[in-house]
Amino acid sequence: MFKVVFAILIGLATLPARADTALIAVAANFTDAAKEIETTFEADGSHQIDLTTGATGKLYAQIKQGAPFDVMLSADRKTPKRLIDENLGIMGTSFTYAVGQLVLYSTDSKLLDGEDGAKLLANSAFRHLAIANPELAPYGAAADAFLKGLFLKERVKDRLVTGENIGQTFTMVQSGAAELGLVAFSQVLKEGQAGSFWLVPKSLYPAIKQDAVLLEHGAENSAAKAFLDFLKTDAALAIMKAHGYDHS
Repeated sequence: MFKVVFAILIGLATLPARADTALIAVAANFTDAAKEIETTFEADGSHQIDLTTGATGKLYAQIKQGAPFDVMLSADRKTPKRLIDENLGIMGTSFTYAVGQLVLYSTDSKLLDGEDGAKLLANSAFRHLAIANPELAPYGAAADAFLKGLFLKERVKDRLVTGENIGQTFTMVQSGAAELGLVAFSQVLKEGQAGSFWLVPKSLYPAIKQDAVLLEHGAENSAAKAFLDFLKTDAALAIMKAHGYDHS
């Protein structure tokens, strides 16, 4: 009997430790990349994560109300900083995990094929241009800065239509409500997406830096910490690049 119990104890000792499961709040624009990263991260069976996606502002509100998220992948830098300032995030854990890229997009495969998007906007050869709300969405703020920097804002103001967020803005272009949209490159790169685009030079708008932060609820969660570390690996960075994100 002793030998049987001893054998069981030895067997249990050799089993891999059961890691925590981490709940990750993910900005909506990063959904597809996050799902692929999740699959790769969980491949060795050491850790498990559950993703909840949504608008950064709404996820922030849920965290404020006590939602048990362990990590937040924000669409901006200010929200993780705010969480830290409010003692809901862990000081020293925030970092830029991805940098978004702004693109001028049309479902018309010929409209931006080989064209300079800035010249097309200057010529006003379109009826509507969709951008996300500059007050609410990082991509909207970048689009607004781009238009102002090239003195195009006044020229196109009567043709602007504004989405509440970058997802709604992309839908405006997809539905034909706007011929053109300043949207996220990650949206345009989705498999099967038809149309044409012009990648806006990075020098023409402020960097769309997206920060991650370990939240107070995840302070002792090994899966949460491992996931944040994994975001910095070559494997994760390659996935992000394939989805249209930069890292500097």
